[in-house]
Amino acid sequence: MASADELARKVFKREGGTLRTVEAIRKGIHPRTLYQMRESGELEQLARGLYRLAELPPMSEPDLATVAKRAPQGVVCLVSALAYHELTTQIPHAVHLALPRTARRPILKHPPLQVFRFSREAFEAGIESHTIDGVPVRIYNPEKTLADCFKYRNKIGLDVALEALRTYRRKRRPRLQDVLKFARVCRVEKVIRPYLDVST
Repeated sequence: MASADELARKVFKREGGTLRTVEAIRKGIHPRTLYQMRESGELEQLARGLYRLAELPPMSEPDLATVAKRAPQGVVCLVSALAYHELTTQIPHAVHLALPRTARRPILKHPPLQVFRFSREAFEAGIESHTIDGVPVRIYNPEKTLADCFKYRNKIGLDVALEALRTYRRKRRPRLQDVLKFARVCRVEKVIRPYLDVST
């Protein structure tokens, strides 16, 4: 008969290697087993109430995976989304996370988090799901991210938005109509249109 640790390892592997405490308990892992596995080094604690199998390869994006697990209703946005899509030279000092206006802010000691409140229409537009380190992470697509950057240009800097737009046009087949569509959703079409016409 399999031990509690072996059963717990199977559950973790089946779920991509990372689980919140509440998820683990819901899937039949006793809290005592979790704590024993943490003490023995079989599990690493990524954040309060968030565990990952220590035997897995190092995480490529630990901050994004941690935030996605702790705030599954949020969407990675702005500079963090630009960095994921390789559209910026900026290194985010905090994970930029979009939340609906009424959603509760997640409490996280690490990684640092900067929350942006979006209207329902702007929040729901342009969401993609990517599996990062075994965790489904919701991230705005490149075109929606560009529109968001122009909307929040006073907070992140117009230079960041312009660099991202230039990089976007160089790196891939630009879907400028999609950028404009999301700019309309974000109510920045008049702001972004001149840059779409002249950016190289």
